[in-house]
Amino acid sequence: MTRAQQTISVFVLLTSLYAAFFLGVVPTSPKIQDDIVPVLPFWALVSFGAYLLFKLGYGVFTFNDVPEAHKELMAEIEQARTELRAKGVSVD
Repeated sequence: MTRAQQTISVFVLLTSLYAAFFLGVVPTSPKIQDDIVPVLPFWALVSFGAYLLFKLGYGVFTFNDVPEAHKELMAEIEQARTELRAKGVSVD
């Protein structure tokens, strides 16, 4: 099973569970049905966004801990500067 198939399978499963709760197929208390279930998609979206921001921040924070990637990036920057200078672009 590929990563895309896994992701689609999990998405379909979660969507089906949410639909079952939202449509009342799964019996829950009225407080949960009226107050919690309608806002679950927004909560999931905000949580996913917070997770992605954390991953991005952590990656930026630990970037210097990956010396191979740093060396590779610096080499690519120097190569780009060399190519731009050869084309007559001023790069500082």
